Amino acid sequence: MHSGKPARERLLDAAHELMGTIGLARATTKEIARAAHCSEAALYKYFAGKEDLFVRVLAERLPKLTPLLTALTAEPGGRPLEENLTEIARRAALFYEESFPIAASLYAEPQLKRRHHEAMRELGTGPHLPIEDLDRYLRAERAAGRLRPDADTFAAASLLLGACAQRAFAYDAAAPGARPPVDDFARRLARTLLTGLLAASGAETGEVSRPGR
Repeated sequence: MHSGKPARERLLDAAHELMGTIGLARATTKEIARAAHCSEAALYKYFAGKEDLFVRVLAERLPKLTPLLTALTAEPGGRPLEENLTEIARRAALFYEESFPIAASLYAEPQLKRRHHEAMRELGTGPHLPIEDLDRYLRAERAAGRLRPDADTFAAASLLLGACAQRAFAYDAAAPGARPPVDDFARRLARTLLTGLLAASGAETGEVSRPGR
């Protein structure tokens, strides 16, 4: 017996589970449909294929970053920068931590990787977009006077998201518990990044908490 969820939701749940346990390459549409208690034909009613389903899993089942960045960009100058960047780093770290085991198998099959990239381009998405979104938010804060006028926002966005992705990759083979706790990691990353971004008056106005305070 399956839950009372609509078929599309069951398919996303099943895909998320299988892609996380056996990998994207081995999770066939037939197995996903069976786990969701649907026919394979029903799967293709909602999704163009496995690649499309994978993109939807990333967008709908993993921690979301885009809505947060969109909201922050619309209203720069609000909450403290350290608080904003900490939350951005926390969500990004969780996203990469959950998506890395799913996506890793892409690189074992060049044809699957190519089809996946084609699916992302057709849907107007891709792993580069969070960097562009974060860069856009930081530029808005720079325009609002909360960052140094010469702050390199693209480099800062790349560093923050790159560190979050590296946290997922570097500790994937480590012993359980070795990966830095996400909340502490996000807080330290945001604080360190801000030391190079803040306007001269930022430290004086309490934008960054100094160590020991």
